[in-house]
Formats: sequence, structure tokens, C-alpha cells
Amino acid sequence: MEHPDDLVVTTTETDRFYEYRLAVHPDDVGRVIGKQGRVAQAIRTIVYSVRVNGNKRVRLIIDDRPAKTLE
Repeated sequence: MEHPDDLVVTTTETDRFYEYRLAVHPDDVGRVIGKQGRVAQAIRTIVYSVRVNGNKRVRLIIDDRPAKTLE
């Protein structure tokens, strides 16, 4: 990553989901996704392996807007 200081991970809980959002600098999106989505798939595998109580599902969102713009 060229801009590691811009990486922000946030979690949100809704009625249906635990949502993990990776906010990365737009220049780093390709690196986070990786060739043919391999890096993103590896991240999803880890995130989705989290056991959750109840019927909630886990969701991963990779966002190319810096975290400062999401506030």
C-alpha cells in the first residue's frame, strides 16, 4: 500500500449484519483487491470465518473513499 495511514477499518452492527468496512485511498484499491480479486477473497475468507451468534451475517465492504469523506 502506498497510503497505509489512510486505511481505516470500521465495524457496524445492524439488525441483519455485522459490517466490516475497509476505507482505503483510491490509489490503493487495486492492491487491496489484488489480481483477479485474490487478496479481497482472502480477506473475505477471514472475515466470513468469524462466528456470529444468532442469524446475523457478516459483510465486507471495500470502499475507495478515504475515511475522512465518510464521516
